Amino acid sequence: MAGEAGTPPGPTGPIDAEELRQGFEREAAAMAENADRRGWEELRLRWVGRKQGIVRDLLARTGQVATEGRRAYGAAVNQLKDHVEERLAALDAQLAERERAAARTAAAVDVTLPGRRPRLGSLHPITHVGREIEAIFAELGYSVAEGPEVEDDYHNFEALNFPLDHPARDTQDTFFLENGLLLRTHTSPVQVRTMLSRQPPIRVICPGRVYRHDNDLRHSPMFHQIEGLAVAEGITVGHLKGTLEAFLQRLFSPETRIRLRPSFFPFTEPSAEVDVTCASCKGGGCEVCSGTGWMEILGCGMVDPRVLANCGIDPDRYTGFAFGLGVDRVAMNRYGIGNIRMLFENDERLLRQVRG
Repeated sequence: MAGEAGTPPGPTGPIDAEELRQGFEREAAAMAENADRRGWEELRLRWVGRKQGIVRDLLARTGQVATEGRRAYGAAVNQLKDHVEERLAALDAQLAERERAAARTAAAVDVTLPGRRPRLGSLHPITHVGREIEAIFAELGYSVAEGPEVEDDYHNFEALNFPLDHPARDTQDTFFLENGLLLRTHTSPVQVRTMLSRQPPIRVICPGRVYRHDNDLRHSPMFHQIEGLAVAEGITVGHLKGTLEAFLQRLFSPETRIRLRPSFFPFTEPSAEVDVTCASCKGGGCEVCSGTGWMEILGCGMVDPRVLANCGIDPDRYTGFAFGLGVDRVAMNRYGIGNIRMLFENDERLLRQVRG
């Protein structure tokens, strides 16, 4: 005879299958009431587990039962085993249905709740400033010209009057590729291609990405540049200064002051660097402008006659001016960004602050 429910019988007689079944049913009912998957697994292991389940233990004792009662003993244990497995399967199905119902409830949408307002996207500061610059020059009668980012030496250096020993041709400044190609160091090659393909009058701006070996708070190995070119009869330095002053005051504010400092570029003569008052300190001096109150914004000059001649334009008849500015530097000045790396870190907080 078996003792307590779930207790294995002695080895010499038949088992009380009904008592064991009732004991199992009591445990199964308690587990079903709690609807606990973990409880179901514990119940399964207790009764039909392969290592220490009650049914397995009963089967292991078959050899200890007297010969005349062994057949009845085995049949009773197998009936108990079938009943336990069927009942566990039914409980498993019930639990699975409850779990699916709970998942559906959790995923349900309460249509009476107010909707979630989506966050509005915005243009990246560089994109926003670049488009604004293009719009300003479009009003001044300039068109947009584009060219390849992978250039050859002729368009990037030779046609622009760079001597063979110029530092810009060194690997410390330029990213050289195979087969004599390189990543363009400015968008001036687009100006060359434009002058080679058409005759004056020419008024274009050339936006695009450029690449140089440079990396600090105000410089990046890859940055964005917009260059401008105007070629026609009778163009003077006065036209250059007036164009840049109108453009920069429109871009920043009417109170923006500019200054031109003499400089040198191989493709312009005379040449100048153009500074604007620092937007971060309003001219008072800060880390962004190195304490000067000014920020270099672009380089400019009158197109060298030899560059015009290289592009098939008569320098005795036509003159022109060219300028180039870093869009990244303008964005930093415009929005008071102190580190150029912030423009490339994909920080959503920056985009939200400079929206519009």
